[in-house]
Order: sequence, then structure tokens, then C-alpha cells
Amino acid sequence: MSAFLSHEHTATGSGHGASSTGTAERVTVAVYAADPILHLGVVQQLRQRPEVDLLPEADAEGAQVSLVVVDHVEDDVATLLKRLRRNSRTHVGLVVGTLGSGALQRVIECGVAAVLRRSEADQDRLVRLVLATANGEGVVPGDLLGKLLTHVGGLRRSALDPQGLSLSTLTTREAEMLRLVSEGLDTAEIARKTSYSERTVKNVLHEVTTRLQLRNRAHAVGFAMRNGLI
Repeated sequence: MSAFLSHEHTATGSGHGASSTGTAERVTVAVYAADPILHLGVVQQLRQRPEVDLLPEADAEGAQVSLVVVDHVEDDVATLLKRLRRNSRTHVGLVVGTLGSGALQRVIECGVAAVLRRSEADQDRLVRLVLATANGEGVVPGDLLGKLLTHVGGLRRSALDPQGLSLSTLTTREAEMLRLVSEGLDTAEIARKTSYSERTVKNVLHEVTTRLQLRNRAHAVGFAMRNGLI
């Protein structure tokens, strides 16, 4: 896989100049893909939706969401994800053809907020992925998440971060909420499960990501599982 394409150079306009038809602010999106066909397919799907504002290549660095579309997670994909992670203005979502538990752990460690299989990427799911990514919500295929938990569940305490991370790095409440995030629950569902307000759930998860210097909820879950904290 060589150079990635960020948003389109062709076609009939990206749609970002269209008039607003609703009160909700549109999410700005840049699409990255090595394959022009993959790129065009995703752009055509998103262009039709009023929730999304597709940015031209010149403005891609300022997008709220950077959507990466690939067949497999290879070294060049990881390099791109890490580069995008350094941009504090954007959250990263991934649409991928095939992804095993080891590759899922890798992309989470690269700061990816949400993952969707290409085979499941219809227009509605793509838009949900974009909106969740913009909000820092974790979206991961349930079957892969279960495999990931098994994959990292055998980590020993000696493998914890050299800075001295331990099970006490997270409070009981923080660990519980991260476990629920890892099971695919959103803020409202976590609030119902834990009997806390949605605001409290958001504050607790924000505190975890800020304290551990992580990008988003998905990154926090990957970090906690990798270090045996949940």
C-alpha cells in the first residue's frame, strides 16, 4: 500500500458548501484510502448525508473526524494512524476489510476511536461511525472485542507500565465503566447500569482519558486491557 488519498480530487463537489437544513452542526470529515475505489465508495455514501461535511484535501488537517478506509492493517496503515493521532484536532475512525484481535489491539493502541468492518459499512452505519468518532465514543465489532479480551487477558502484573501502573491506577468505578465501554455500551446505557447520571459517566471517563493522557474511550479501553487494569 502506497500513498493515501485524503478526500476527493474529482467529482461533483464534496457537499460541504451545501446549505444547512437542520440545527445540528455538521461533522467535518476527511477520508483517507490507498485504493481510489474504496475512497470513492465511502465518499459517495457520506456525501448524501446532511450530518456530514466532507472536507477537501487542503483542509483535511482540520477535520473533526479522519476516516481511514483499508483492506488490512499493515505497517503503512499503522504509520498513518499514528500520524493522525498526533493531530489534536481530529479523532480517527477505521473502516477495514479484515481485522483480527491482534490487529484490533494494534489500531486501538494507535488511538483509533471506532472500527467498522467494510462488509457492514452501509450508509447508516458509516454515519453512526462518524458521529461516534467525533464524540470520542468507542465502536468495535462485538465478536472482535471478545477475542481481544481473551488475547490480552493473560498479561501478567509484571507487564504493567514501567512507571508503576497497577490495578490501583483505576478506581473501582472507573474500571467498571471502562468494562461497560468495552462491552459496547454507550453513555446512556452505562448510566442505567451503574445508576449514575449520564453527566457523571461522561465526567468519569473524561477524567480517565485525561489522567492517563489518552485520546478517547476506545484508546482508554485498549490501554487498560493491555496493562491488565480491567
